[in-house]
Amino acid sequence: MRDRIALAARAACRDPAAITLIGVAKSQSRERILAALDAGLTDLGENYVQEADEHAALLAGHAVRRHFIGALQSNKSRPVAESFDWVHTVDRLKIAERLSAQRPEALPPLAVCLQVRLGDEETKSGVGPDALPALAAGVAALPRLALRGLMALPPEESDVTRQRHWFRELRRLLERLNGAGYRLDALSMGMSGDFEAAIAEGATHVRIGTAVFGERG
Repeated sequence: MRDRIALAARAACRDPAAITLIGVAKSQSRERILAALDAGLTDLGENYVQEADEHAALLAGHAVRRHFIGALQSNKSRPVAESFDWVHTVDRLKIAERLSAQRPEALPPLAVCLQVRLGDEETKSGVGPDALPALAAGVAALPRLALRGLMALPPEESDVTRQRHWFRELRRLLERLNGAGYRLDALSMGMSGDFEAAIAEGATHVRIGTAVFGERG
């Protein structure tokens, strides 16, 4: 998988080291997760708090950054604030305020990405582009969070040109925020079926499940 990321990075005249591979552990067996960690996986993505709790024991002895990449409910925010390094799915100020208040002082500020809803898919979570500046301002003011960038789950497309369209839109939103004075450096976008297009448009974090662990089941 790292070879494919490196190829995509070089094709876009980018440094492969600038792209973080997040292995998505959703519905994967303990054996597959351990094998990936033993093979050198350094970033693990979790969609569900309960699964993350079950996987915690597997991480002993491994230097792993933990990324929460699923929808986060207010009543599940504390274990995420206490145990994770990154949260990629902040889409409202209320959840950000809870994460900040619950982040232990002994830990560094929790790195967060704002999830943006691209397209007209009402079933997907995310802040709309028009409301993004206000959310960014609110999150940036919270003392125990570090606003790092943006994340999106764009409409599914089979055509690479269309894939790049959505990823380019997210990159431009980040550039606009930086033009307003932010210093954001993370674009969390791209999964197993479209990560090459995401890398071509500037992805810094790609979230890969099947291509790292194999088919779920």
